[in-house]
Amino acid sequence: MARSHAGIEPGQRIVLTHQIPLRDGVWSTRVVGVVETYEQRKTGSWYAHGKDDRLWLDRLVLRKDDGEQVVCNLDRYSHVELLPAPAGNGAPPAAEAAGDAAS
Repeated sequence: MARSHAGIEPGQRIVLTHQIPLRDGVWSTRVVGVVETYEQRKTGSWYAHGKDDRLWLDRLVLRKDDGEQVVCNLDRYSHVELLPAPAGNGAPPAAEAAGDAAS
């Protein structure tokens, strides 16, 4: 089974918008964070003709700015927007501040 959201890599900052269609509209939720893992994982659900006779889902684990870890199942209603990398050397702000204090 091919991944439906190609181009997602660990360490990327993204905005994930997931929509759930309703009779009279759409319910949307949005999560901004850094990708920790992106993989296909099998569920406990039986699915005929699937690998290992199981249903497989694209799972994305994000780390939000406040440290909360969010596990998302991606589907056709998920939209992933890649955000530009922050300027700097890639070190966390706390590490940069500690380096300045040691000078």
